Amino acid sequence: MNFVKQLSLKLKFFFGSLFYLKYVPHSFLYSRSRDRLERQFAPAPPCEGFNKPGKLIKAEPTQRGAHFYFEQAEMEVSFLASDLVRVDWFPGLSPIPYAIARSNWSEVETTLDKTDDSWTVSTTSANPVPNALKVIVGVDGNLKFCDSSGQTLREELPPQREGERWIHQARLRKEEHIYGLGERAAPLNLRTAKETTEKGELTDRAKSFRMWNFDAAGMYGPGSDPMYICIPLYLGLHSCGSYLIFYENSFQSTFTFEDVATADFDGGALRYYVISGSPMQLLERYTELTGRSPLPPSWALGYHQSHWGYRTEQAVREEAQGFKEHNLPLSAIHLDIDCQVGNRAFTIDPDRFPNLGSFTQELAASGVRFIAILNPGIKYSRASNLFLEGQVLDAFCKLPDGKLMVAPVWPGWCVFPDFTNPLVRKWWSRQYEYLLDVGVGGFWHDMNEPAAFILWGDRSLPKVTRHFMEGRGGDHREAHNIYGLLQAQAAYASLAQYRPEARPFIVSRAGWAGLQRFAWTWTGDIECTWAALRQTISTVVGLGLSGIPYSGPDIGGFQGNPPAELYLRWFQMATFLTFYRTHSSNNAGHRAPWTYGEPTLSIIRQFLQLRYRLLPYFYTLSWEASQKGYPPVRPVFWSSGDDPAVWGVDDAFFLGDALLVCPILEEGARSRSVILPKGHWYNFWDDTANEGGRQITLEAPLEQIPLLVRAGSILPMEESEQLILHLYPPAEGTSLGYLYGDAGDGYGEWRLEQFHIVRSQDGLKLTWEQQGDYAFPYKSVRLHLHGFKVQQAWVDEEEVICQGQQLECQPFGQVRFKGEFAVVTP
Repeated sequence: MNFVKQLSLKLKFFFGSLFYLKYVPHSFLYSRSRDRLERQFAPAPPCEGFNKPGKLIKAEPTQRGAHFYFEQAEMEVSFLASDLVRVDWFPGLSPIPYAIARSNWSEVETTLDKTDDSWTVSTTSANPVPNALKVIVGVDGNLKFCDSSGQTLREELPPQREGERWIHQARLRKEEHIYGLGERAAPLNLRTAKETTEKGELTDRAKSFRMWNFDAAGMYGPGSDPMYICIPLYLGLHSCGSYLIFYENSFQSTFTFEDVATADFDGGALRYYVISGSPMQLLERYTELTGRSPLPPSWALGYHQSHWGYRTEQAVREEAQGFKEHNLPLSAIHLDIDCQVGNRAFTIDPDRFPNLGSFTQELAASGVRFIAILNPGIKYSRASNLFLEGQVLDAFCKLPDGKLMVAPVWPGWCVFPDFTNPLVRKWWSRQYEYLLDVGVGGFWHDMNEPAAFILWGDRSLPKVTRHFMEGRGGDHREAHNIYGLLQAQAAYASLAQYRPEARPFIVSRAGWAGLQRFAWTWTGDIECTWAALRQTISTVVGLGLSGIPYSGPDIGGFQGNPPAELYLRWFQMATFLTFYRTHSSNNAGHRAPWTYGEPTLSIIRQFLQLRYRLLPYFYTLSWEASQKGYPPVRPVFWSSGDDPAVWGVDDAFFLGDALLVCPILEEGARSRSVILPKGHWYNFWDDTANEGGRQITLEAPLEQIPLLVRAGSILPMEESEQLILHLYPPAEGTSLGYLYGDAGDGYGEWRLEQFHIVRSQDGLKLTWEQQGDYAFPYKSVRLHLHGFKVQQAWVDEEEVICQGQQLECQPFGQVRFKGEFAVVTP
C-alpha cells in the first residue's frame, strides 16, 4: 500500500473516531443516571427459596402427563408429542409465549407408573416411536429423560429457588458436546470455550455464558460474551444420543458447562422443553414449536454491498455502477444511519437523496434493492412528529415513577417504543409504509438490543424500566431479550400487509427464540482478524443450531482494513453462507470487490459468479428450511451424530447435505487438513474421489478453497437460462435430490423436482418426477457427470450422444448411462 493511501486511511480512522466524541457527555450523564435509578427503584429483598424441592408427597395423572407435589414446590410434566416434553416448576412468573408458534398439539396418551423410589411418565402406544421420551421423576425432584430403548439422554438434579431466581442443573457426560445458546463468539462446542486476555491471547476460561442481548459497541473478537442474540437453548450430543433443551424464560441468566450444565435465571418461571432425536430431528421439532423461517425472496440470497459512509444518492449510484463496470453481480445495497436526517428513524435525507422514488426504481431495474437501516430509539424532541405520535399513544417505555425513559443513542437523547404493547407494535408497523411507497426493498434493524451509549456499566436501559408485557406489566429484566424479536414482528407484519405481493426482507441485529419467523441476522461488529474469520464459522453454525437459518458476517470484519488475502479468504467462505454481505465502519476504508485490484478482483468475481450459479441449490435449501426447519449451514456432525471424530470440528461446515466447505483460516496457507465424515467425497474443483472417515490434506491455492461434494449428491446450478444438474454417483445403491422453484417472490404457483439416482455395476439411472403447477423456468437442461466416464447414454430409452461428461437435453422421465466409475482414493 502506498504512502498516500496509508495516510488517507489513518486520517479517515482519526476523524471517524472524533465522530464519537460528541456523545461522551450524554454517555456520562446517562451512565450516572442509570445507576441512580437502579438504586432508587431496586426491587424489595427477595423472599426465601429452597435448596431442593423437598420430598415428593404425591403425583396425579393429567391429560398429557402428570402433576407432582413436593414439600416446597410443584412440577408438571406435559407431553406435547412423543419426543417433546414440557416441564413446569412452580412457583414463578409464567412467560408470555412470544417464542411459541404452535400451541395446538394433537392428543398424546400417557401413563403414570410408580416404582419404589420414583415415578415414570411415558407415552402409550402399541407401536413404540423410535424417539419417544420417558421421564423418570425421583422422590427428591431429580429427572431422567430416557429414549425408547431405555438409554438415559439427560439427567437433571433437583432445581433450586433463591428468591425470584431459579437454578437448574443437569449432569454432563465426560464426552458430551454442547452447542447453541444463540449467537456466541466461542468454539462450536461450548464446553471448550476460550476468552481473550488483556494481551489479546486466547486462554481457557470457565465455560459460562451470559444471556443478555449485548451491543459489542464497534468491535468484538473470539471470547467476547455476551452477544447480540442470546437464546436459552442448547443441544447435547454424547455416546447414547442427542437431545435439545429450550428454556422459555427471557430473564437474564447465566449458563455454565462443566461437569454439570447450570442454567441460572434471575427471575421468571422454570419452564423448559426437552426434545429427543438426531440433530436434524431436534431442529425439525424445535422449529415446529417456535416457528420456521418463511421462504425469502430469491434476490435476498444474492450478494449485498454495504458501507457506513455512502451518505448520498450519488455515492450509492457510483457503487452500483462499479459493480456493472467490473462485471460483478449485485442484488442489494444497504444504507447505514448516515443516509438519515440527524440519524433519526424512518427518515432518509431528501437533500442528499433528492429523487429517492425514481432512484430506487433505477436500482430495481438493474436488479438491485435499496435496503434502509432502522434503529428503535426515537429522538426526544417535540419537533419530531414520531415522538409526538408516540406520546399521544403512550407508546414509550417509562420509569417506575411514570417519567419517560430517556437514553442517548445516535440521534441524541431518545425514547424507546414499548414493543410488549400490541398497540405500539401496530403503530410502529404503520411507520414503514411511506418508505415502502418510495421503493425501499427491505430493512435492517440495528441497535435493537436495545442499546444505549454508556461510559461504564450495562449498555442498555435500566433494568427497572417498566414494560406493558401484554397488559400484566413487567420490567426490563424480562423485556430486554425479547425487544428485538418484537420489533422484527412488528416490521414483518407491516411488510406482509402493506406489500402482500412480495415476501418481507428484514435483517435484525438482536432477537430471541422465534426470531426466525420474522428476520435474518448478521454477526455484528466483528474485528478484522484471521481469528475473527475462523470464529465466524462457529458463530453462524451455532445460530443455525439455535433455529436461526439465515446469518452471515460483515465480510472482512466490521472494524479495520483487512489486507487483500484476509478479505479474499473471508469472501470465499461467505460465498457459501446464506447472508452474503460486505459491510464496514465509517472509520474503515472503502471496501468493495475491486478495492484490492488484481488478482483479488478476478478471484472474487469467480466466486460471485459461482454463488449466482448455485442459487437453485440455495433456494431449495431455503424451501427445506421453511418446511422442516433445517439450517442451510450445518455442522459437520449434522448427519454423523454417531461419529465422535466430527463432533468437535468447527473449522468447516456443510452447506446443505451436498457441500462440505473447508475455508482457509490462516495467513499464507495454501493447503489445509480436513476431517472427512464417513462416506465418499469428490473434490469440487478436480473430481478427485476420496474415502471418508479419516483426515486428509487438500490443496488451497489463492484462487480456491477446499470444497468437497458428498457422493450421491445431485447439485443443481443455473447459467444462461439453463438448468445444470451435477451428478455425483453414490458409492452404492440409490440417492435422492430435490429442486424447488417458483417466481422467486410472492405466493403464487410452485414446482418441486425430485431426482433419483440408482447405481448399478456398469452404470447409472436417473429418474425425474415433478410436482406443482409453476412452469419449468429453464430453456434446457444439462447433465454433468462427475466421477463417472460416460460410454453410452439413453434419454427415455432413446440413445443420445454425450459431449464428454455432459449431456444436453430437455426435461425427461429417465436417463440411463453406461460407463466406468472413478477409483476412490483410500
